[in-house]
Amino acid sequence: MPQTILIDPVTRIEGHAKITIQLNDAGEVENAHFHVTQLRGFEKFVEGRPFQEMPSLMARICGICPVSHLIASAKACDALLAVRIPPTGANLRRILNLAQIIQSHALSFFYLSSPDLLLGMDADPAKRNLFGVAQTHPQLARDGVRLRQIGQQIIELLGGKRIHPGWVVPGGVSEPLTTEKRDAILAMLPEGITIAERTLKWYREALASYAAEIAAFGTLKTLFMGLVTPEGQLEMYHGMIRIADENRHIVADQLAPTDYADFIGEAVEPHSYLKSPFYKPMGYPDGIYRVGPLARLNIISSCGTPRADIEMEYFRRLDYQSSFHYHYARLIEILYGFEKIDELLHDEDILSDRVRAHAIPNSSEGVGVSEAPRGTLMHHYEIDRNGLITRANLIIATGHNNMAMDRGVYEVAKRYVHGAQLNEGMLNRVEALIRSFDPCLSCSTHAVGQMPLHVQLVAPDGGVVDEIKR
Repeated sequence: MPQTILIDPVTRIEGHAKITIQLNDAGEVENAHFHVTQLRGFEKFVEGRPFQEMPSLMARICGICPVSHLIASAKACDALLAVRIPPTGANLRRILNLAQIIQSHALSFFYLSSPDLLLGMDADPAKRNLFGVAQTHPQLARDGVRLRQIGQQIIELLGGKRIHPGWVVPGGVSEPLTTEKRDAILAMLPEGITIAERTLKWYREALASYAAEIAAFGTLKTLFMGLVTPEGQLEMYHGMIRIADENRHIVADQLAPTDYADFIGEAVEPHSYLKSPFYKPMGYPDGIYRVGPLARLNIISSCGTPRADIEMEYFRRLDYQSSFHYHYARLIEILYGFEKIDELLHDEDILSDRVRAHAIPNSSEGVGVSEAPRGTLMHHYEIDRNGLITRANLIIATGHNNMAMDRGVYEVAKRYVHGAQLNEGMLNRVEALIRSFDPCLSCSTHAVGQMPLHVQLVAPDGGVVDEIKR
């Protein structure tokens, strides 16, 4: 008989989701879907609010990556003001964003995914967690905690607090960097670089143990999208959009992020509250693409920092299609982040007190785009003559990856799930595919509509007393 396997909830991710796997009469996977089951709706909440409030309001979308929303929102407000941000203000924002990427990547790799990598996909679920990692690999566990701590401490030094700092404002940042804070940040960077390089060395040596998973996670062929500098190097704050195909050949380059609606469409599927963006020239669903660490490293010519570029030489030898390598890409970006922060802190004007431009609204529409840990983040606002928000549209990094996650679940389930002999390790590999993307579902669920609903009332003996379907 045909049957459905339900993984609910998907574990070790941020937010709420489930996976359904449909098997045919022979016990083979016929279909599978990734369902995002929560709705946040910030796009509607903010209507009628003064645009000056948007950075702080939008930062509340998420407690893990509030800085990412803070920066993209502030950039959209900069466009509403139609001002030029002082270079020092922009560089301080860059440092804050890099610290956010470092701490978030550390959370994803060490806290959420390392139990699979260190203890094994088939390990006892009761031990396959951070506590199990601490018992068996204490140095790696300590390194993960310390990397995240360094990133958060940099955020706190710059923004005043680690979660929801209000330092980034329309027009720049609210106060300049002091000598004491700069020196405190610089003092932490060598330790961060040492930990990142130590982890990368271990990871390269461990990759051979996961050849089967790398192959299974690598069957998906998509486009890749992200920001780049004019020279094609890695850019996390203020670049132009590049899109490459499955072979890393450039499809479109130097696209203005403010024109995102010209080349990015947004579809809504009935099985998820998460929108499904697609590349318009290829249509839906053929215009599937990926964003985030793997995509960023697949579209660039180089990182632009010496240690990260050395590591890129190893990365380019891998199966760059495999979503398993999101993990490797995160570690490289952690290393890049520390190197780039060091470079920015040595800018001769980094202590300048000119960090903010002041103005009244000079435009009725503004778009802000930057790179969040999980990929390209887009905030688009429209205001009335009083500066009140009349419309907001968000394309969150995780949203860009929605189609890839959904299709990836199907590909991995086909490889590992067999109805005649189910085991927990099979299903954990399906979950691990989702964890490789490190989705942030609280950030990304904004689609409004009627999602199919199936509710059952179950008696103590397991019998279904009543049910309702929508």
